[in-house]
Amino acid sequence: MCHALLQNPNFFHILLQIDIELAAETRASKCHHCGGTLHRANYSRKPRCCPDDIRTEFESRFSFCCNQCRKRNTSVSVRFLGRRVYLGLAVVLMSAGRSPSTTSMAQLSETLNVPARTIQRWRQWWVEQFPRTPLWQAACARFMPPVNLSQLPNSLIERFKGLAEALMQRILLFLTPLTIVFRPH
Repeated sequence: MCHALLQNPNFFHILLQIDIELAAETRASKCHHCGGTLHRANYSRKPRCCPDDIRTEFESRFSFCCNQCRKRNTSVSVRFLGRRVYLGLAVVLMSAGRSPSTTSMAQLSETLNVPARTIQRWRQWWVEQFPRTPLWQAACARFMPPVNLSQLPNSLIERFKGLAEALMQRILLFLTPLTIVFRPH
């Protein structure tokens, strides 16, 4: 997997465009609680692992507020992985890095200011918590032969094909259900 994507402003612009489209779909679908009209009510974010020249475009998470029940309807996202402060791209790529002790991973970790213990925590999440998510429970049977859970996220990344940019877009789109918490009324 190409870690150069973490330092490629053009790829971040692609992710922003995807999120804009996903947000438009959320807004057009009306409130999932009552069917009311949704108005923009973005969350402020302080994204980590985001190139400086596009940081301002990543400082908000697209979200909406219903004009009737006033409940939040947050759009799924390819930029953010839930409430983590690090961008989803960083969580996937840094977790998939070979070993935190390799020179290239250590340099990247230092350049992006991601502590080694944070990367280790992400790896632990992939192996221990990701397999228990509703997303994985619903999708795991689609992967044949089965994905090696002890090798996540690498064993999942290997199942997606294409050049680095297209491959990572597909993985991040696959993970979008994890980016929101849906609470039915």
